[in-house]
Amino acid sequence: MKRFLASLVAAMIVFIAAVASAQSKPPLRLVQTIPLPDLKEGDFDHFTVDLAGNRLFLTAEANNAVEVLDTRDNKLIHTIPDLEEPHSMLFLPSAKQLWVIAGGAAKIFNSDTYALTETVKLTEGADSSAYDPAKHLLYVAAGGSDAKMAYSLINIVDTNTRKKVGDIKVDSTNIEGMGIEKNGPRIFANVRDKSLVGVIDREKKTVISTWPLGELHGNTPLIFDEANRRVFVAGRKPPALAILDSESGKIIATLPTAEMTDDMAFDPAGKRIYVACNDFAVVYEQKDADHYVELARAPTGFRAKTAIFVPQLKRYYVAAPRHGTDPAGVKVYEVQ
Repeated sequence: MKRFLASLVAAMIVFIAAVASAQSKPPLRLVQTIPLPDLKEGDFDHFTVDLAGNRLFLTAEANNAVEVLDTRDNKLIHTIPDLEEPHSMLFLPSAKQLWVIAGGAAKIFNSDTYALTETVKLTEGADSSAYDPAKHLLYVAAGGSDAKMAYSLINIVDTNTRKKVGDIKVDSTNIEGMGIEKNGPRIFANVRDKSLVGVIDREKKTVISTWPLGELHGNTPLIFDEANRRVFVAGRKPPALAILDSESGKIIATLPTAEMTDDMAFDPAGKRIYVACNDFAVVYEQKDADHYVELARAPTGFRAKTAIFVPQLKRYYVAAPRHGTDPAGVKVYEVQ
C-alpha cells in the first residue's frame, strides 16, 4: 500500500509539473531567422503562401521586389525584381499564377518560372486586397490619398478572365484591411481615415453601414471570424485590438496591443489571434466570442509588422526590415 501511495504521489508530481510546464510554454518559439542581406532599409507589406510548393512570397515594398522563400530549408530561393512598391498578393495554385498588386496594377506571374505573363490595370493607389474564391473575384482597395483622390474605389477583378469588372465607391481616402463574408454578401473594410469599419454589400456594390471605433484610430488590419460573428480590428492610436459584433457593429471587447500594428492573423482551431507590431508579435486567446486574454508578447524586431500564420506548418513568419547594422530577415516561429 505504501509503495502504491508513493507511486501515486510521484505520478501526481509528474502530472502537476507537466501541466505547469505546458502553461508556462510560450505560444511562439523562435526557430530560425532567414537572412535577406541584400535588402536596403524599408518596410515589407504582405506575405502569401504556396503550401504544395513549400514557398512563401513576401512583398519587399521599399525594395521594389518580391522575395520567394523555401519553407522546408528556410532560405531565400528567388527574387522577383523591378516592381513598383508591391503590396498585397494572391496565389492561385491551379492556374500557377502569382498576382502582385504593384504600381496601380495587378501583375500576374507564372509561379513556376516567375515570368510576368499579364498586367491588369487598376486604379492608382492600389494596395490591400481580399479574395472571394467561390466567385473568383479579387477586391482591391485603390484610389484615395495615394492617388490624390477624394474617395476610394474597391476595384473588382475577375481572376478567370483577368479583367476588371467593376468598382465600389467608398467615401474615404484610405481603405486598409478587408474581410469577406463567405455565407453572405458583405465585405468588412477598415475606413482608416475616419476610424470606422465600413460594411459593404458586394452584390449591390455599395456601402450599407459604417461602424465607429470610438477612441481607436489608425485601424489597419482586419479579420472576420464568421463562425463567431466577430470582426477583429487592430489600431495604432492608441495601440489596441477591438472586437466587434458583426451584426450590430457593437464593440464587445478592447485589449491593449503594441505600437505600429500592420498585420493580423486568426487561428480558429487554436483560438488564437496574432497581431504583428513594431518590436513584438502580440498573441491573444479567444476564450469565447465575447472574452479574450493576452497570452504573450514575442520579441520580433524593429518595424517587424508584416507577418503570416501558416496553420498547416504550425509556423508564424515575421518579416523584419534592415535596421542599422542589422540585416533584414524573416523570423520563423514554431507555434506551441
